[in-house]
This record gives sequence, C-alpha cells and structure tokens, in this order.
Amino acid sequence: MQNWKEHISINPEIRFGKPCIVGTRITVDDILGWLASDMSFDEIIEDFPTLTRENILASLAFAAHRGENTKVLISAA
Repeated sequence: MQNWKEHISINPEIRFGKPCIVGTRITVDDILGWLASDMSFDEIIEDFPTLTRENILASLAFAAHRGENTKVLISAA
C-alpha cells in the first residue's frame, strides 16, 4: 500500500506519540497484535467498526516501511 501515510498519524498528544489510525486512538501496534493473535480483518472491523480494511493494510505497510528503515548498530566491545 503506497498511501499508508493517509491512514497513519503520529501526535505526541495521542497515545504518547505512537503511530495511530487517523481520527482514532487505535495504534498500529494494536492492530499488529490483533493480527498476530490470529484475528481476521473481519473480526477486527467487527470489534472496532471505525476501522476499515484499508486502515489495517496501512498498518501492515507502515510496519513494513519501519522494518526497512531499521538498522542494527554493533559495538565492538
């Protein structure tokens, strides 16, 4: 999903600055946790009707983007 930025916002006043779905207090990590616990898209949307399939896909795309930009620094001790 190329347009994940339209669905994800970061505001230090909401959920301590964690990435959230625009207009909600639902974080990307919340959605990833639900998916990891084997909830389907339909189950998530049923439990949280403010979410859309596009919001869930945007959360996955955001997480993939974040993973691509993570680097490990190794310190020689």
